[in-house]
Amino acid sequence: MSLRVLEPGPLTLVQDQGRPGWADLGVGPSGAFDLQALRAANHLVGNPEDCAALEALGGGLALVATAPHVVAVAGAAGQVSVDGRPVGSGRVLSLRRGDVLRLGAPAVGMRWTVAVAGGFRPEPVLGSRSFDTMAALGPAPLSRGDELVVGRPHGPVSLETVPAYIAAGEVGVGVVLGPRDDWFTAQAISTLLSCPWRVDPVSDRIGVRLEGPSLDRARTGELESEPVVRGSIQVTSSGRPVVLGPDHPVTGGYPVIGVVVDTDALAQARPGDVVRFRRHRA
Repeated sequence: MSLRVLEPGPLTLVQDQGRPGWADLGVGPSGAFDLQALRAANHLVGNPEDCAALEALGGGLALVATAPHVVAVAGAAGQVSVDGRPVGSGRVLSLRRGDVLRLGAPAVGMRWTVAVAGGFRPEPVLGSRSFDTMAALGPAPLSRGDELVVGRPHGPVSLETVPAYIAAGEVGVGVVLGPRDDWFTAQAISTLLSCPWRVDPVSDRIGVRLEGPSLDRARTGELESEPVVRGSIQVTSSGRPVVLGPDHPVTGGYPVIGVVVDTDALAQARPGDVVRFRRHRA
């Protein structure tokens, strides 16, 4: 069984929960940017939460079913259609052979997640079916004409409807300060937690770049390269923060002022959207 790609959209990737555990070899974790959407879409179609799905940036993805399939679309909010008929996202959709599933431009958010009962089954690389955009590791981005192999359905589908959990225009995320917050002035810490930061258009899966005031250092000199994790807020030499995404490098030389505890919302932040950091309380 398969789905065939009629139109791949700007960038559509196969993603699962990633490939953690390879940092000692210089391989990052990758995986779905919006993990909540991945779990929700897989739940709707009866898959284990780690099954591979599609992560589509923006609109334009069109898939034709070569056999009957059950799918679910989660993450962003906007126009979804089957054979030109508008359908709702966040719920199970049945495709007959020949039906075309098409994703429009999101009205809210940036990335659609498409799951199919049985999961997408490209060959795994280092235990994961995720594509790492920085290392070019894993199944290649979708192209017109690709046949997407689908596994056997796992379990019963859900009759639930999962609403989009994102809001337009402003994103609030929790942050734990450190490990290098002592490299910055008290005013810089206050600015980080009080200033509205705008998403730079050059942001991607490697890092979400933010525009705003400069965060001044309390220490001079250079930091030796050290391990970094998803959600690390690196502050560049220009004083601007960059929140590392799923395709981040395993080490970095910029000081990390804090770590975002949940990066899912940042996956849906559009260029120009406002990001506000709040201190996370355990």
